[in-house]
Order: sequence, then structure tokens, then C-alpha cells
Amino acid sequence: MEFLANYGLFLAQAVTVVVAIAAVLILAIGLGSKGKSGEGHLEVTNLSELLSESKAGLQESILSKAQFKALNKAKKKEKKKKKEDDDKSNVFVIDFNGSTDAHQVEAMRREITAIVQIAEKGDEVILRLESPGGMVHSYGLAASQLKRLTARDITLTVTVDKVAASGGYMMACIANKIVSAPFAVIGSIGVIAQIPNFSKILKKNDVEFEQITAGQYKRTLTIFGENSDEDRAKFQQEIDDVHELFKQHVATNRPQLDMEKVATGETWYGEQAISRGLVDELSTSDDYILSAMSDKTVYLFKYVVPKTLSEKFGKAASASVENSLTAVWQKMANWRAF
Repeated sequence: MEFLANYGLFLAQAVTVVVAIAAVLILAIGLGSKGKSGEGHLEVTNLSELLSESKAGLQESILSKAQFKALNKAKKKEKKKKKEDDDKSNVFVIDFNGSTDAHQVEAMRREITAIVQIAEKGDEVILRLESPGGMVHSYGLAASQLKRLTARDITLTVTVDKVAASGGYMMACIANKIVSAPFAVIGSIGVIAQIPNFSKILKKNDVEFEQITAGQYKRTLTIFGENSDEDRAKFQQEIDDVHELFKQHVATNRPQLDMEKVATGETWYGEQAISRGLVDELSTSDDYILSAMSDKTVYLFKYVVPKTLSEKFGKAASASVENSLTAVWQKMANWRAF
């Protein structure tokens, strides 16, 4: 009887804990969805100052007191000499880490809107771009946002450390200069579309599928119905039309390219891309920005949307699950090893 009593108490405590956790989850999700406004703010960071402070800290650590004192004296003298010449140009750094739907364009749009209001002649925008591409209309809008800079004679440099392919290259080719890391993936001036077809499975299970359209080409290929050769031909024509628009877009912005050779849908690493004219310089974004800091003031512009409570909780939960799975895997690995 004592065992049953203890078990009942344990069960009641467990149920209470589960109910409490569920209540917290529901409350967090509810508050998060209600508080979501979608409005954020622009954060501006002076990267030149941060680098200068970091450099000074390192020098203080490795130099003797006498050396550091002499260095500071020389810096003050140089700063006083340059004080009269305070016409340094500005560099504005923005980031774009693209997804399939390029939803990051919303933040980039706001960052560019801020920049075009304050940029002056001689200023430069550096876009650190990473994207394997995605939806045509989404990346078309992203490219149009970058065009707002070059249309105002603001120098645009795109740096690619990992990948700028397909829609990513659609954006990159707008730039006055494309800087690529040696092994970054560049190119893929091509178009792809693919869909599964379940018509045979439906037939096998005696399921009929009906689709009614108005307009001969309202729908070409379908997922559930039978596709005809005419449907396929029309779909291929639409893909070819998009490819032609893509080629024209790239050719307009980089007329030096041999489109017959580069618009095959292939990708190349930076080392190969530079010989084909797809990029202009081989370097990492870090080195390019460091070089710009030598005679310009560099700012990082970042539009930040505050996360809702549910998003924060979801991220924490995801991290917790990931850590738990990692711990389990490590235990399994250790068990296998020993």
C-alpha cells in the first residue's frame, strides 16, 4: 500500500509539472503572437572605431609600457595632423543571407532606404552576400533594391565568401565590383522547376482528380492530373522565357561576359569565375573591409526586428533539443568507442 501511495504521489507531481509546462507554452505562444508588430529599428555600428579599440587593446597586451607610450604619442601627433582634413568618405556595410523566398529583402530594403538618404559622392556600400538562389520574383525584387544604389551613383561592391548562385548572382551582377573568396560558388545563370506527379497513384486507388480552369494556359503541369506533351511544351517555353530574361539582366549589368559560355546553369569556384569575368577580384569580405578602413570610415547598417516571446522560446527549445541530441550522440559514440 505504501508503494501505491508513493507511486500515486509521484504520478500527481508529474502530471502537475506537465500541465504547468503546457500552460507556460500556451501563454508564451499567445503573448508572442499578440505582441508581434513586425516593426524593428536600424542599428548603426562604427566598425572603424571597434577595430581601432581592438587593435589598441592588442598592442597594449603585447608591447612594453615604453613602446605602448611611444606608440600612443605618435598616434596623437598623427591624429592632430589629420584633424584639419576631415573629409573621409564613408563605407556602409550591409548583409544578405538569402533563403529560397528571399524574405531578407525586407530588412535590406530598409537599410538601403536609410543609406540613400545620407550617402554622398565618394561613399561606398559593401554588401556581404550569401545565397544559393530561390524564387525568381523574390530575387528580382532584391536585385531591384540594389539597383537603387547604383542608380544614384553610389558605388556598390558585393563580396561573396561562400556562395552567390542563381538568384544570388542575379543580385551580385548589379554591383560595380564583385569580390569573391577563392572557393566561393559563383554563377548558375539558369532556371529550374520540378514538381512530382501523383496521377498514377490516384488511379491505382480509384481516386479521380478534376481541375477546372478558365484560360488556355491558366495551368500547365499539374501535380495530381495527367500531363500532356502540350502541357510540358508550354511549361518549357515559360522556363526558357525566364532564362532569357535572366540572361538579359546579367548581360545589361556585366556586358563583358560571354553569355553563351556562362549562362549554361553551371557554377564555378572563385578561382575559375574570375577568368570567366563573373567576378572582379579574389579576396575575403574581411580583408576587403579592412582595406577600406585604411582611408575611410566603415559603418555596419543592420535593420533588427525584435523577436516575439514565442520566437525566443522556440529558439531556446530548439537549442535545448539540439544539445540533448548531441549529448545522446556523444554517449553513443563513446559507447561504440569503448
